[in-house]
Amino acid sequence: MNATDAVRFWDEMHAARTAATDPQPNARLTETVTGLSPGDALDLGCGDGGDALWLAGQGWHVTAADISAVAVERLAALARSHGLGDRVTAGRHDLRTSFPHGEFDLICAHYLHTPFNLDRAAVLRSAAHALRPGGRLLVVDHGSAAPWSWNQDPDVRYPSPREVAADIDLDAATWTVERADAPRRIATGPDGRTAEVTDHVLLIRRTA
Repeated sequence: MNATDAVRFWDEMHAARTAATDPQPNARLTETVTGLSPGDALDLGCGDGGDALWLAGQGWHVTAADISAVAVERLAALARSHGLGDRVTAGRHDLRTSFPHGEFDLICAHYLHTPFNLDRAAVLRSAAHALRPGGRLLVVDHGSAAPWSWNQDPDVRYPSPREVAADIDLDAATWTVERADAPRRIATGPDGRTAEVTDHVLLIRRTA
């Protein structure tokens, strides 16, 4: 499957859903960021835009990236309608071939999973290098499959946060792991169903 297949897959997935009018932020983002001083943030795989809009509403300037032009265009329109157009810059990026430019105080990658080939370790390593000193990289992965997930493979294995950190392979003299755990929560799917899910949470801070 090539780049065109990946773009088509994600465009069709977003187009098949009714455009969100008030997307909500991910719980691991709000619990991590609340209390931090706003700065420049990067949202990798922005999807419906709940994280980007919430961050902008908290005073952050947000660069939001997604492989889907449908997702990016919807988010840009939502930001304008919420009066946040000056705080959200949405752009299409296939992270296999391009990475947003800039330096950031916060980079978040929530559920950056795909059925297509993606060197996630390389993407997250690029993200860590794009942090300013003191900046944080928040990686939240699936630790279980929700009933509404596109990936219902019963044999799928979910790497632990420590395994993800080891794959990124950052110099401990420059980056430190502040959190690596697997909390559970009750999640609500696109159709309103609820289920208990496990998140794999990794928080890395650039110290130098």
